[in-house]
Amino acid sequence: MFTGLVEERGTIVSLDELSDSVRLTVRGPLVTSDAGHGDSIAVNGVCLTVVAHGEDSFTADVMRETLVRSSLGSLSAGDFVNLERAARMDARIGGHLVQGHVDGTAEVLMISPSENWTLVKFSLPSELGRYVVEKGSVTVDGVSLTVVEAAEDFFTVSLIPETLSATTLGSRTVGDLVNLEVDAIAKYVERLMQWSTRDSR
Repeated sequence: MFTGLVEERGTIVSLDELSDSVRLTVRGPLVTSDAGHGDSIAVNGVCLTVVAHGEDSFTADVMRETLVRSSLGSLSAGDFVNLERAARMDARIGGHLVQGHVDGTAEVLMISPSENWTLVKFSLPSELGRYVVEKGSVTVDGVSLTVVEAAEDFFTVSLIPETLSATTLGSRTVGDLVNLEVDAIAKYVERLMQWSTRDSR
């Protein structure tokens, strides 16, 4: 479990193609400082398991399902990524509960800077639209954000200067793909309602 508060921007060291997966090595001194084999680290919002680590980098295997569902497969050596270690249960949750299970990708449609914040518009896949609501939470590339406007096929967020400078969202351009994770609570409520309706028949 994560909070969507990015701890550092890491750098992709290498992506090694395997038969049905990719072995990803990421440089991130902070998140690697106390990393152990089997620990979870979110990379652009995708929960990955540490299979090896060194002084300032870690390696994780990314299975085919994750490559299809997320934008990790389009990364190259030298690219920056958002990194977050798994949340501690005795720590404050400053963002919202994030699973690191990406639901799909979205495209940056518009970037509109202003004096104190930047408004960003993203496409919204039709199968995820019902989970994104105005003033609700959404995770974009591992960053916990509040939805400003939610339409049928797009949503917007406002990014403060700190978010722009501390995460990769500050370097995104129109046309870029980002990872989306919708609020897990909404999905569970929907599923429970489906079972409740079925059982009452």
